[in-house]
Amino acid sequence: MTDREKTRSGFVTFVGRPNVGKSTLTNALVGEKIAITSEKPQTTRRAIRGILNRPDGQLVIVDTPGIHKPRTLLGERLNDLVEQVLGDVDVIGFCVPATEKVGPGDRRIAASLDGYSRAKKVAIVTKTDAAHRDDIVERLMEVDSLREDWAAVIPLSALTREQLDVLADEMLQLMPIGPRLYDEGIVTDESDEDRIAEIIREAALEGVRDELPHSIAVVVDDVAAREDSDLTDIHASIVVERDSQKAIIIGRKGARLRDVGAAARAGIEELLGTRVFLKLHVKVAKEWQRDPKQLGRLGF
Repeated sequence: MTDREKTRSGFVTFVGRPNVGKSTLTNALVGEKIAITSEKPQTTRRAIRGILNRPDGQLVIVDTPGIHKPRTLLGERLNDLVEQVLGDVDVIGFCVPATEKVGPGDRRIAASLDGYSRAKKVAIVTKTDAAHRDDIVERLMEVDSLREDWAAVIPLSALTREQLDVLADEMLQLMPIGPRLYDEGIVTDESDEDRIAEIIREAALEGVRDELPHSIAVVVDDVAAREDSDLTDIHASIVVERDSQKAIIIGRKGARLRDVGAAARAGIEELLGTRVFLKLHVKVAKEWQRDPKQLGRLGF
């Protein structure tokens, strides 16, 4: 058998209720932060591809929004995106946190996988570092009983990296034989502008509560290297739905926006490898989550 014939590659996505650790798992497998994480549900809004290179092949991990009951047009479009991805991947990893009992939402998502007969299914119990051994065993039994066609049931911790290699090896063995889909040095097909927008949104999500997280979008207006300097100038807009939300993002005497800018700048400098001058504006686009035209402008 030639090396080419031994190589396996394909697409995997993780599903589960919002906030079960799908983006954290994606980042841990890729070995670099390509998807933002937050304690807020439905943080992920696009299908972000992370690439994991192994000696015997390549996994393309598509990080998607959590499946949820949509309350807005944005929510409907995010669910549609998940469905589209699920129809195209080779392996679906169904995630349940070790720290919470399997509930109706988990059962509904596990049952919905019947609609994707092409993909092989792997059950993953996440966050084992935060759970007692007895809870992990109980969770594994609960998850195992949800379907009869699991190719594997794997407990792991993305935080401590325990069992990550086991998952990667298992998923790669389930992939079709074929050449690598991306060059080896590539970890994501996201553009720098998209990644910058996500870093800013992650910083803006920190510490906000209730409905505000869903109302935040970010648009990068301009990225330009400054002449005769190692500085990169970036202008970006944080978009919210109401004036009251704008006031929260800006904070007292602009203090909160300054904090958001400082946190985002650190992440962007790490990404770009240059010093960054970041200028943030906060704009109001009334009820953008429900407005097809606004959603189009914001890239949804």
